[in-house]
Amino acid sequence: MSNVTLEMAQKAIDAAIAKAIEIGSPSSIAVIDAGRELVGFARMDGALLASVQISQAKAYTARSLNAATQDYGAFVQPGAPLFGLDVAHMAIGKPLITFGGGVPITVNGEVIGAVGVAGGYPDQDHEVASAGAAALEG
Repeated sequence: MSNVTLEMAQKAIDAAIAKAIEIGSPSSIAVIDAGRELVGFARMDGALLASVQISQAKAYTARSLNAATQDYGAFVQPGAPLFGLDVAHMAIGKPLITFGGGVPITVNGEVIGAVGVAGGYPDQDHEVASAGAAALEG
């Protein structure tokens, strides 16, 4: 299995920061490896204090589910098939985030990590995280 290296994490962070600057959304950006461990992190000037932990939780969720976090919001609402999923990991101290900002990193069809972004609105966070992940895909 391939994995995210420090060099790759920095490339993803640089791309994410460029997108965040472009759209005016100061962000925290977390890059994790296939094992869901933090490899790289940056908090832009002006990013919300809460964004540090939220960005890491979004990356953790994207890798845990191998899908963008924004894809799960509708499924965790009351009456939906995955209601409660977003709090299922709280017992182990790892929240699952089910709104935009976490995107898996896929290389040659294999998920090797994820990018998590927090600091803006969920759509902005998703756009920034997607830019970071896209810098490594191909």
